[in-house]
Amino acid sequence: MIISQTPLRISFFGGGTDFRDFYQKEPGMVLSTAIDKYIFVTIKERFDAKIRVGYTRTELVESVDEVEHELVRECLRRTGITQGVEINTMADIPSEGSGLGSSSTLTVGLLHAMYMYRGAPKDHAILAREACEIEIDVLKKPNGVQDQYIAAFGGQRVLQFCPDDQVEVQSVTMAPNVARRLNQNLMLLYTNMPRKAESVLSEQRDNIEDRRAVLREMRQMVSTGRVALEAGALDDFGRLLNDAWQLKKQLASKVSNSHIDDLYAAAIRAGALGGKITGAGGGGFLLLYCPREKQDAVRDALRHLPELPFHLERDGTKIIFNYRR
Repeated sequence: MIISQTPLRISFFGGGTDFRDFYQKEPGMVLSTAIDKYIFVTIKERFDAKIRVGYTRTELVESVDEVEHELVRECLRRTGITQGVEINTMADIPSEGSGLGSSSTLTVGLLHAMYMYRGAPKDHAILAREACEIEIDVLKKPNGVQDQYIAAFGGQRVLQFCPDDQVEVQSVTMAPNVARRLNQNLMLLYTNMPRKAESVLSEQRDNIEDRRAVLREMRQMVSTGRVALEAGALDDFGRLLNDAWQLKKQLASKVSNSHIDDLYAAAIRAGALGGKITGAGGGGFLLLYCPREKQDAVRDALRHLPELPFHLERDGTKIIFNYRR
């Protein structure tokens, strides 16, 4: 039995510049972090030749082509596993619509577990690249390519996307006390609004040429945000999140709505300095930067929203159990 553990993520700045339609003409860049909320994938040999897949439902099929879970099916095809396996997935958060990059996290985790099962482990760059190929090229998802790389590499990263499709992975260097204070000042609240990212992302992708100037501003915020983090200027970082959110709302009509705007405004009135809806927008989790002394006021203002405590995560995808008879 093999078990992989792959982190979810929060993207701070630059989302949208990781679409091929953008970065194949000029470089894209994002500032993102892995968090200590995970998707776990287990894979083990079966006594027969069937394939069993367990997630929110259970499949038991005779061949890879019959697998209805498209990410599992395409990862099986990519890794060359054809029969006689049992695969289960478990997540720390709602299975879809969270805005924390769960589909890409799952794809990376599936590939990692399957390659290890075959005795042919791959490095993080290959796992990320192949996850992108499965989601974007094979399944035609309207996705960018940042989620796969932060899930694979983990940590706090600046990811640069080059016109030749190369991805540069850079570490953000924060003093331990700065990283600790940043973590203390970040809050994640669930909006109780799961959403399908594809409709938001499709519109966002279609709007890229018309929004290229906005996307350039968002890309510049990556460098500004990195400087703030590495200098320990955390409140500046928080205010920059607010500026970035105002730009992000211009990328597509469904990024925000009146309900989300009301939630965000209530958080700002209560003392948050900035924030955003994570992921594509339209629902999922609301990220807030709020000094600790104001957080109880924010919790009171948004008392109907469940809070998800979390920590910044240093590691990317990893194998946490590897047992072979």
